[in-house]
Amino acid sequence: MTIVTPPPTAEAPWPVGLLAAKVRDWIDRLGTAWVEGEITQWNVSGGNVYGKLKDLEQDATISFSIWSSVKSRVPADLKQGDRVIAAVKPNYWVKGGSLTMQVFDMRHVGLGDLLERLDRLRRQLTAEGLFGADRKRPLPFLPQCIGLVTGRDSDAEKDVLRNAQLRWPSVAFRVVHAAVQGDRMVGEVTAAVQQLDADPEVDVIIVARGGGDFQNLLGFSDEGLVRAVAACTTPVVSAIGHEADRPLLDDVADLRASTPTDAAKRVVPDVSEELQRVQQARTRIGQRLTSLVSTEIDRLEQLRSRPVLASPQTLVDVRADEVVRAVARGEELLARAVERAHTRVSELTAQLRALSPQGTLRRGYSIVQLPGGGVLREPDDAPAGVELVVTLEGGAVGAVSTGASSPGRSPSPAGTGQGPAVSSAR
Repeated sequence: MTIVTPPPTAEAPWPVGLLAAKVRDWIDRLGTAWVEGEITQWNVSGGNVYGKLKDLEQDATISFSIWSSVKSRVPADLKQGDRVIAAVKPNYWVKGGSLTMQVFDMRHVGLGDLLERLDRLRRQLTAEGLFGADRKRPLPFLPQCIGLVTGRDSDAEKDVLRNAQLRWPSVAFRVVHAAVQGDRMVGEVTAAVQQLDADPEVDVIIVARGGGDFQNLLGFSDEGLVRAVAACTTPVVSAIGHEADRPLLDDVADLRASTPTDAAKRVVPDVSEELQRVQQARTRIGQRLTSLVSTEIDRLEQLRSRPVLASPQTLVDVRADEVVRAVARGEELLARAVERAHTRVSELTAQLRALSPQGTLRRGYSIVQLPGGGVLREPDDAPAGVELVVTLEGGAVGAVSTGASSPGRSPSPAGTGQGPAVSSAR
């Protein structure tokens, strides 16, 4: 006999347990159904799998669980992003009041629509060069102002601010809050990035989110957001904090950080480490200068120990002796040269005197000249009565020719012995 429970009223309400039991019984009667969708979450815990399936066309999502006994029968390579069909049975948990789908079988259908679309977009942007290493801009060593795009009151914001200020207390931030998931996410994050890029005081921009499932991170692969980041003139750091999936924002950013904490450490230098490096550099410089000065001192000592510097007078003395010898040698050579020149002059003088007409006159000879000045050479040139000029050693006298003498007649003492006789002298 079936007991019919009267419907609940305000005067006679059902206990929660009764309603929950009725819901469970009603859901159990639904049985098993095959569904198709995309795995947007896949977490393994204690041998069981807890995940989500999404219908992209109708934007509907269900949660599912695969117990360890069933997991051994499903493909081992199932993962987030795969498109599958699954045999599910609704399961209402009375104690927790939650509805999940228990999976009894799951099979691959093919690459999920999301991954396929992302893969096409990734190939397109790669072909355009947006992911090229040559367009990555270096981060400033010490940014004076850091732009941060993150969710309001999020753990990512706290991690970035705390770790950055621990490393460099004076660092400044300009935080722009934006939705990091949901329908508003793409527009708000894009606007925040463009706002910070237009600020001349911002040296680097960090886009941070504290992880999330694949579905929640889809907005960071939006083409509009990716192109906006690529157009930035300010370096951009992607700190989505999800290692399993790599949004396209990670590829277009100038630097990818694994977590918001990692982004803070890679953007802001550690003041203690930098001070230590400065001290190490100063120590190395001091050691280098000390070594250089010591080396130069040793070189100076070696130079000073050389004889030419230890006793400079020795060099002067040696050179002085050489100068004395050179002077003596020069005087000797000069004296010899003068003596030879004097001898030569004497010889030439003697030769000149021997050839000189004056020497001939000195030996008693004379020169007879005709009235025109010519020298009398032939007797016929001085017929009788011709006035002649006779040049002697002591001077000249006038004479008159008497004509040619006979060959046997002795020459006149006043003539040359070759000319005509001279009748008288004037």
